[in-house]
Amino acid sequence: MLYNGHERRQTGANADGVDTVNLKKILTFAGIALLLFFLIAEPQQAAQLVQNILNSLRTAAEALITFVRQLF
Repeated sequence: MLYNGHERRQTGANADGVDTVNLKKILTFAGIALLLFFLIAEPQQAAQLVQNILNSLRTAAEALITFVRQLF
């Protein structure tokens, strides 16, 4: 189909013929499946990982607050 003198593709396929939208969906579902597997197989380690991430975010936020307070 031509659109303003340029060919416009009706599918999400790129030059290699790979549909990037479907690839994105597949990778998203695979990531979710892996996360669920980890949560079911190792719930204590998953909980510890979440706690570590939250502690790291809290520490970063406290450092940012300290930095901004030192500016003013």
